[in-house]
Amino acid sequence: MGRATVADIKGRDFSELDKEAKANTENTNKGSNTNKNRNTTTSDSRGRKNRRRQKKTMVVHPVQRLFDACKDVFAHAGTGFVPPPDKIEQLSALLDEIKPVDVGLSPRMPFFSPQATRRAPTITYLHIHECEKFSMGIFCLPPSGVLPLHNHPGMTVFSKLLFGTMHIKSYDWVVGAPSNASAVAEPSQTAQRSEVRMAKVKVDSNLTAPCKTSILYPADGGNMHCFTAVTACAVLDVLGPPYSDLEGRHCTYYLAYPFTKFSGDEQVSIPDEEKDKYAWLQERDKPEDLVVEGALYTGPVIREN
Repeated sequence: MGRATVADIKGRDFSELDKEAKANTENTNKGSNTNKNRNTTTSDSRGRKNRRRQKKTMVVHPVQRLFDACKDVFAHAGTGFVPPPDKIEQLSALLDEIKPVDVGLSPRMPFFSPQATRRAPTITYLHIHECEKFSMGIFCLPPSGVLPLHNHPGMTVFSKLLFGTMHIKSYDWVVGAPSNASAVAEPSQTAQRSEVRMAKVKVDSNLTAPCKTSILYPADGGNMHCFTAVTACAVLDVLGPPYSDLEGRHCTYYLAYPFTKFSGDEQVSIPDEEKDKYAWLQERDKPEDLVVEGALYTGPVIREN
């Protein structure tokens, strides 16, 4: 479990108290019966010590440990910030250990149920914490739920799949590749004509919990990704720094087209066997059928100080 239960704590203390009680009884039998006041004082002292011992045995729950680590790791975070390798390893290890029960989640909760609707299934977001340096939250997806292809400008993102199976497809921009400003394959899906840019596929596969934490960086690691719920699933996200329109970290959505759709550009030369590893991405408006609703986070309360 994420924290020690009262029963666990009491169980340990009662065991210790039992040993002390036996020793005290033996000492009392050896001593004089005229020491009642002193024994009472000693008993009060033992009681205070036991209460202090009980406080020391309280276990910090995993989400609190993660929060405390984020405060340290992202203390100086800004656009483009990448934590040093040892800090990345620290956060990854903490996230790897977190289970659904640690954040108050169960697959039986209503927002994981299949939805009989014509529109895309509603996604639920559980807000845990956000400040100017980092954010923590959980995306809850019912079967077939989709978080459309979007980016994370200037951000380092840790994603932990808590349960279920999810398909992830992610891309990185191809540095130095030409754009194709005249290409608009689906004008009805965009507010205006925009260029397409060449990107390389980073990940295109299913992930099933339990699995390792995924990490993406400001310029690589799959900075643009799309999540599709194969089964009901939940993803714990840590973003550092978080999205901020004022600081230029705006969430942008994309349409993805096969590389061969605009491969007529003579400046691009990709072997035929490699073409399925590339695509053209085009900015788009936020999808109209994307519905993300907030819900109350019911996991352990974080102490911010």
